[in-house]
Amino acid sequence: MLQTLKSTSLLAFVGLGVAFSTTGQAFALDEVSYGTNWLAQAEHGGFYQAVADGTYEKYGLKVTIVQGGPNAANRALLIAGKVDFYMGSPLGEMDAIKEGVPLVDIASIFQKDPQVLLAHPDQGIEKFADLAKLDSIFMGKDGYVTYFEWMKKNYEGFKDEQYKPYTFNPAPFIADPKSAQQGYLTSEPYEIGKQAGWEPKVFLLADNGYNPYSTMITTTATMVETKSDLVQRFVDASIEGWYNYLYGDNKPANDLIKKDNPEMTDGQIEYSIAKMKEYGIVESGEALEKGIGCTTDARYKKFFDDMVEIGVVDASLDYTKAFTTKYVCKGVGMALKK
Repeated sequence: MLQTLKSTSLLAFVGLGVAFSTTGQAFALDEVSYGTNWLAQAEHGGFYQAVADGTYEKYGLKVTIVQGGPNAANRALLIAGKVDFYMGSPLGEMDAIKEGVPLVDIASIFQKDPQVLLAHPDQGIEKFADLAKLDSIFMGKDGYVTYFEWMKKNYEGFKDEQYKPYTFNPAPFIADPKSAQQGYLTSEPYEIGKQAGWEPKVFLLADNGYNPYSTMITTTATMVETKSDLVQRFVDASIEGWYNYLYGDNKPANDLIKKDNPEMTDGQIEYSIAKMKEYGIVESGEALEKGIGCTTDARYKKFFDDMVEIGVVDASLDYTKAFTTKYVCKGVGMALKK
């Protein structure tokens, strides 16, 4: 009898040890970091959501979001191996390939780039081509050498003389009814409406032909080659985070956003989410049938060809090194949509 009790106790102890071991393994989370391209905002909401609601943990990850901003260098941190993932862009990755830096886009959270041009509401500017009638277009240097070159190539009337440097202050645009201004669909129209008391005309470049992917998940070729399972888990969890942010309870994520960026307001967040949904920024094109983050060879090649045509990228570049489609277009998270 005593021997039986001892055997039973031993088995129970061994079983308990196995349970602790299994539990320990379950909670041994892989620690990774994701660097954003600007201060925390609704446009980063899905990543914050996956932190806030435990989605990353469900996928065995402990994720730190490294906030971007005017003094941040998160792209450089990715190259240096100090962050694991980054909110890149197709042109950025093509440039990296040109420089011999193997960065890879692994998911495209935004199917449409939210870049817009804004005009006054009472100047007869009814369609995108009408912007060519204006005297001035306030835009940053990056826009001047990319989408403005594309505009000149694809629409009549746009000319270099229209270019005026944009200093991220809408006052010159507000004061000049014969001008247009660059902006982000989810940001500048809201701020101009508050300051000017009128709503600007909004022209989304993506709906008028200039349509790169945006808000990428970007990593290094080394990460793809050596930690492919971790990469897949990060992509899948981030995609679920975006479904939950758009269609679930996003208050925990918004609280984290406001904690990282105390200047962010509930009004701005609400406006941004509404515009992302209205214009199909996250869900349009292939993403409607294959899930958030979907990236295709054909779409990437189309943008590459457009950039070659305007002289931004050399035709000899092996652009296929700048992205992979292996982690996306699998319908992940679509069942979460309500």
